[in-house]
Amino acid sequence: RPAHYGDRELTPFFCAAHVPCISLCRRTMGLNLRVQKRLASSVLKCGKRKIWLDPNEVNEISMANSRQNVRKLVKDGFIIKKPQKMHSRARCLKHLEAVRKGRHTGTGKRRGTREARLPTKVVWMRRQRVLRRLLKKYREQKKIDKHLYHDLYMKSRGNVFKNKRVLMEHIHVAKKEKAREKQMQEQAEARRLKNKAARERRELKQAAEQTIEKEEAKPEKKKK
Repeated sequence: RPAHYGDRELTPFFCAAHVPCISLCRRTMGLNLRVQKRLASSVLKCGKRKIWLDPNEVNEISMANSRQNVRKLVKDGFIIKKPQKMHSRARCLKHLEAVRKGRHTGTGKRRGTREARLPTKVVWMRRQRVLRRLLKKYREQKKIDKHLYHDLYMKSRGNVFKNKRVLMEHIHVAKKEKAREKQMQEQAEARRLKNKAARERRELKQAAEQTIEKEEAKPEKKKK
């Protein structure tokens, strides 16, 4: 029920200290507290809408015409700085979590072109950095040598690898191919050495047979 002050009707409300009190407008009893509110906002370093004036002490508040008097009223509790209103981000965080899962991102929610939302240059830079970071790590761990590193670096720059997984598969295949080539070269080298040794043995054998034939041919001539 509205309270009554003489023939004036006053509206009750809850103040900053959560105490039910009566709101008096500026014209109540012919008092204007605009100056006191301005001085209080200057003293308490906040906006005028954050200032609460005790409606039960209107006369005493109206007598304050300096900052010193306002400080005294603040100390007495007649003038209070209202607490900051809560601005919860719970709903915003919940929405952002849903957006990360892919919700609320349909065609109706998009403002801007595909290039403006995520430029192709940014995508390219991110991909190159991922690939180059992997190549550098493999080179430091001695998994690839500097020649393979340079070859793969230039291929990644030439847009050969779509992502990190493709590059890793290519590295495994390249290492396997290189090991196979090395094995084939070693086998070919071993075969070449083996053939060379066989050829040398054959030549030695042929030379020995020739010397034996010559020695056998000499006594026959003497007999004749």
